[in-house]
Amino acid sequence: MAEKKPGIDQALIRDLANILNDTDLTEIEVEQDDLRIRVSRNGTPVAMSMPAMPTYQAPPQVAAAQPAAAPVAEGGRNSKNAVTAPMVGTAYLSPAPGARPFIEVGALVKEGQTILIIEAMKTMNQIPAPRAGKVTEILVQDAAPVEYGEPLIVIE
Repeated sequence: MAEKKPGIDQALIRDLANILNDTDLTEIEVEQDDLRIRVSRNGTPVAMSMPAMPTYQAPPQVAAAQPAAAPVAEGGRNSKNAVTAPMVGTAYLSPAPGARPFIEVGALVKEGQTILIIEAMKTMNQIPAPRAGKVTEILVQDAAPVEYGEPLIVIE
């Protein structure tokens, strides 16, 4: 007998995001058994959490969850290609302590590929690459605190 793997119900998340838009709510949460899904707007990503397991961000369904390019990178250099922090939290460059980093300088990334994780309020939020390209700079240290809008990575 095959074991059923837990997965994210993309249609449910889309429906919840549509309810937010239709009703002008800022947040909606659904809980069933060991699964809890919260969708909110204003920069808070869509997240899934389950007891005793780390929580991860679902693929962006609300436009506010997508990180934007920053006009100025660290040190005042102009960089329209900098990926900025979509929230305040702690940035992690790998999925677990001691694990290989998601990306390295010189790596080619695809749009939507996880480039780092930001932990905010004990929720691990995967941050996707907003575009495909080559990583030319990593502007944040592993386990460093980050502010909303802070340049994190430059993708050319």
